[in-house]
Amino acid sequence: MTEEQLLANQNDYLEAGIHIATKVKSPGMKKFIYKIREDGLYLLDLKTIDSRIRVAANMIARYDPKEVVITASRIYAIVAAQKFAEIIEANFIKGRVTPGIFTNPNRQDFMEPKLIVISDSRNEKQAIKEASKVNMPIVALSDTDNSTKFIDMVIPSNNRGRRSLAFIYFLLAREVLKARGAIKSDDEFKFNVSDFEAKMEAKPIRQQ
Repeated sequence: MTEEQLLANQNDYLEAGIHIATKVKSPGMKKFIYKIREDGLYLLDLKTIDSRIRVAANMIARYDPKEVVITASRIYAIVAAQKFAEIIEANFIKGRVTPGIFTNPNRQDFMEPKLIVISDSRNEKQAIKEASKVNMPIVALSDTDNSTKFIDMVIPSNNRGRRSLAFIYFLLAREVLKARGAIKSDDEFKFNVSDFEAKMEAKPIRQQ
């Protein structure tokens, strides 16, 4: 795949730090690692990330949005994932997924989604556990220290970085809408990466 065929400019990917992972490697994530940086951080393969975002978007687009649920538990992921869910008109669950939400019809919050998108497969184990009980396909953003158990579609990525998460969900939202036929080109997508990015609070200036 050439740079022209990537979903985004390679430099934009690099600046977002989408490929910068952790210093820990789980067995399932080994195949996505491109190399190890001098400081010990693993680097993920950009072309693989790009192709996985594309495949995941096409996968999500095949489902009725009312049957798709997006989960996020970390603050940076919550902002990005919630915006993604809003744009593709999917359900959004903030924080911990309640045990029984997909398996107990007697619960008031009972849901029967057909697909789940996980923002952090390490931090959202309960969501994965619930989805796996009902054989629901699972798409997950996964860093090098994440388990890939029960995950059907791994999107290898820096799933903790503010800019990285915003960029991933920006691309996913755009590609889902294109795959649905809701928009025909990138230019028709009226959102920016900053729309998916958690805003940093300005620190008050101390008076001298």
